[in-house]
Amino acid sequence: MNEVRHEPALHVQATGNGPRLVMLHGWALNSHVWDDVVEPLARSFTVVRIDLPGHGASPWPPTFDDLESLARALAPHVGDRSIVLGWSIGAQAAMRLALDRPDAVRAMVLVAATPRFLANAEWPYGVEPAVLEEFASRLHDDHEGTVRDFLALQVRGDERAMETLRLLRRRVLAAGATHRAALAAGLAVLRTTDLREEIAQIAVPALVISGEHDRLTPPQASRELAAGLKRARYAQIERAAHAPFISHRDSFLREVEQFLARLPGTAARA
Repeated sequence: MNEVRHEPALHVQATGNGPRLVMLHGWALNSHVWDDVVEPLARSFTVVRIDLPGHGASPWPPTFDDLESLARALAPHVGDRSIVLGWSIGAQAAMRLALDRPDAVRAMVLVAATPRFLANAEWPYGVEPAVLEEFASRLHDDHEGTVRDFLALQVRGDERAMETLRLLRRRVLAAGATHRAALAAGLAVLRTTDLREEIAQIAVPALVISGEHDRLTPPQASRELAAGLKRARYAQIERAAHAPFISHRDSFLREVEQFLARLPGTAARA
């Protein structure tokens, strides 16, 4: 007799009423990173925040080891015809969902997004492989220090760097430490993902938002991404870095709300 095993469900929070807006956070963080923008968006949307596997309050398993398996773990919680707002690795997961489950994604907002995280000879708009390998090698011996250093890298160049870094650290602590294996899996996703040849297949409307001084996903990477998508608009948040929804909340919300208001059936409420 074959035993059927059911993996625990991911942690999901839903707030508000209206069209479904699913939010996917970045590496080592959790759904608390969205705390500053949930309330205004929930006036017009059902805002659904998902903790990635092993992050925040989500268990491990379900596990993932590449972008495809991460998207499969998220898919049951995304639903059909959702607007998906993804940040960093969450943006890559949103694109993978749009490719693999076109019924699930009706539009995307991609923040600090890139089709390829690592730089190479043909793609100079990424992080040098040695930087990522250093983070990977330190995970085993200094889990917390590795996350702290990654957060510091995210705010470098932002005009509100220290304030944003304090908030990011607070959001990490709000849900406890990310599972070490999930962190390693996330770095593997960032190391191996390359969507440059596939993004032209994504036909849904998209808004690509970049911070002017982002050191992890440079603005040029996001501009190239927007140019490669069929129906994308690019917006840059001046003097921001990797987390513009925290450091420059009002500018971020203005771009997102203007984009969403143009989608059929998503008129904003006062």
